[in-house]
Amino acid sequence: MSTISQTASWLGDSTNWNGDNGVTRRLIEHLTVTAASVGIACALALPIGVWLGHVGRGRILAVGGSAVERAVPAFAVLVLLAVGPLGFGNTAATVALTLIAVPPLLSTAYIGVRDVDRAVTQAAVGMGMSGGQVVRQVELPLAAPLLLVGLRTAVARVIATATIAALVGGGGLGRLVLDGLAHHDDAQAVGGTVLVVALALIVQGLLLCLGRLVTPAGCGPSRLHPRW
Repeated sequence: MSTISQTASWLGDSTNWNGDNGVTRRLIEHLTVTAASVGIACALALPIGVWLGHVGRGRILAVGGSAVERAVPAFAVLVLLAVGPLGFGNTAATVALTLIAVPPLLSTAYIGVRDVDRAVTQAAVGMGMSGGQVVRQVELPLAAPLLLVGLRTAVARVIATATIAALVGGGGLGRLVLDGLAHHDDAQAVGGTVLVVALALIVQGLLLCLGRLVTPAGCGPSRLHPRW
């Protein structure tokens, strides 16, 4: 029997979806750590990025963080946190994934708000809007497409990196892959990989649909900054 057919049989076997090591539990763990990491990263990065973009300062902090994040291997961050005081487990994985999610959110928030047409913001000020009103009612709606680009990037990185978090004691779908490799069960290893890919594609599709709903008419990432 080929690996493809074995994988299909493994995925179609309901017993593999139940229990403490079943797909359902591992999927919930993967979604939980992803949501927690991205949520914390949004709470940290978006206010700072929006404020820096509004005042037009802090470019090195906002954009340079992405360069540093790309230069440092994600697995190295996981291991360093796991061997530190956090120890092996989901706590170290969550902190590491949060650090990985912050740079794309911070940089896109900064660029999105900074690149809003100054004539528009000046007109809003001329109409009597305060700084906070300009941010909430003018800059954020126009920067929404780029904010969602950053969110999609962060979520994709977290979902992918959460897979290898199993190596430092984290849960999630990566545990299926790791256990499959450890027991020489190719069907389980490949099945876990397929589930990770499917999860990433489904989440990206949902975020794309969300982007269409919140993007102002006639405005898209390419209209705000040519690199996007």
